Amino acid sequence: MNKLMNGEIPLNFKKNPYERTQWHDDITDPVTGEVIDDGTPFMSEFANNFEWGIYNAYRFMIEIYRQQERMRIQLELDGRVPGNSGTFADALDGSSNKITLDKAMTDIIEAVAIGTTTLKVASVDGFTPFTQVTIFDDVASEDVVITEVSNDTIKVQALKNAYKKGAKVARSNVLIDTANSEMGIGDWQTYKVELVEVV
Repeated sequence: MNKLMNGEIPLNFKKNPYERTQWHDDITDPVTGEVIDDGTPFMSEFANNFEWGIYNAYRFMIEIYRQQERMRIQLELDGRVPGNSGTFADALDGSSNKITLDKAMTDIIEAVAIGTTTLKVASVDGFTPFTQVTIFDDVASEDVVITEVSNDTIKVQALKNAYKKGAKVARSNVLIDTANSEMGIGDWQTYKVELVEVV
């Protein structure tokens, strides 16, 4: 029996990974109608091979399109900004092209009032002075510049809004939708916590 597909395959294959099934009809005696030789039986394994073959073929075509789109963008940019080699382009398809989204994010651990300049945060990893951050919760949002970073605090320009405990401090509040190749606005996050007694 052929090696049938039963799931996703790597996209860096060197030869056609789809193995066809050679189908045969029943051979019958034209006089008596007796089956002389059985044809190929139809089984779910064969049907699943069709389905995974079609699915993986589409995956491969989508990846080819993404690569072509990145090359098209790079060629276009080379015409406008010679020598940049596509550095300023991102097709938003999940594959990095010399651009990395700064995803540094932390929580404010104490509510803050309007005019506050010192934020107590859960972590300062990824944050540096003289860079811009977005502070947001489910009510307000603003962009400020970091002036100083210490062990557990981030100092910023005076806030124009008040923020509750758990508000986010983020280098980027962007969510990248790789399925639709577009950027969206990040949402305020809420969590459901269930307490389980440990005996």
